[in-house]
Amino acid sequence: MTQVPSCLRLTGVVLAVLLGTGRVSAQTPIQIYGAWHCYTDGCSWASVPNMATFETDNRWLIDRNMNGTYQPSVNLVILSFVDPVKLMNLTTDSGNSNGIPVGMNAAVINYFQSHGVRVMMSIGGASYRKNWDKALSGNPTQLGINAANAAKTFNVGMEIDYENSSSPNLTGLQQFVTAYRSKLPYDASGANDAARLTIDLGNDDLYLTKLAAYAVTNWLQTNSPILDYANAMVASQKTSVSTLETGWQQHVDGVSGSVSPMAPAKLTASLWLIGGQTNCNNFSNSDQNTAASFVENLAPAGAGTSAGMLGYMFWAAGCQGNGTGCTFPPNTCEFGMGGAASAFTIPIPMPALRQQ
Repeated sequence: MTQVPSCLRLTGVVLAVLLGTGRVSAQTPIQIYGAWHCYTDGCSWASVPNMATFETDNRWLIDRNMNGTYQPSVNLVILSFVDPVKLMNLTTDSGNSNGIPVGMNAAVINYFQSHGVRVMMSIGGASYRKNWDKALSGNPTQLGINAANAAKTFNVGMEIDYENSSSPNLTGLQQFVTAYRSKLPYDASGANDAARLTIDLGNDDLYLTKLAAYAVTNWLQTNSPILDYANAMVASQKTSVSTLETGWQQHVDGVSGSVSPMAPAKLTASLWLIGGQTNCNNFSNSDQNTAASFVENLAPAGAGTSAGMLGYMFWAAGCQGNGTGCTFPPNTCEFGMGGAASAFTIPIPMPALRQQ
């Protein structure tokens, strides 16, 4: 398939004359273009930000031109991470208030939401895998209720990041999801930010296979959705775009005898975001540009009816740790992320998501 240059992109449709085919070819616009955010402390959010410093560090996220026009570079920020045990217990200590890290406060959330950027919180992450296990074997219903109440308090969505690949507690996780939905029913319109509940799965179906199989069968069906969508997690930093696309394709195809096919409209693709590297500072040479045709045109293969994934997520804004570069000055990402937001005509605020 010929990829149309970003300067010739048209929202929702690529005119066939540009491709020389003489007909109009459908191309699904990207609806989700977001980043997980790890603050300055490797994803703990354990201190209250100085908002003047926070503005300097994160201005590129809400002002892609860095000139006061305030056109955001993303339409979603996911604050990462919430400890599931502390949320279950509504722990208040030096780094948490009622189970939510003190850095994930109203000022931070309003910083993004006041510019049309949707905000979510991620529960878990690799560091909290064992704490997910503890919470799900303890009181998963209370965890779900507490997560929903926090979502309503802060007007944010919640993400499940449960990285137990060998023996996930699916019974407990079902109780968590049921409890959350008892307080916040699924909202196809997307109007209620707190009702947004998503899940992270592997880059492909070969990691977190049991979780993927259960989630696709029970929560991600287009005719009776429980979760809004799944994020295909980032793979190794050195993974090629073509290999990433193979993983995303596998989610849509499923794995025979193991994982059912997933509708492209229930999936986002994830890429690395590291200060000083091309996804951050050079859209033309970025992975998001290279993968755009695949993401926008991935066809259903047994589930769903519309082509194209929902969009992209990036790991991560802020300081994610693991020896990777932060996205703070002088390594901000307006030329990579902001350039993509312009080229892809990312809708801000995020619209109602495709359901089929």
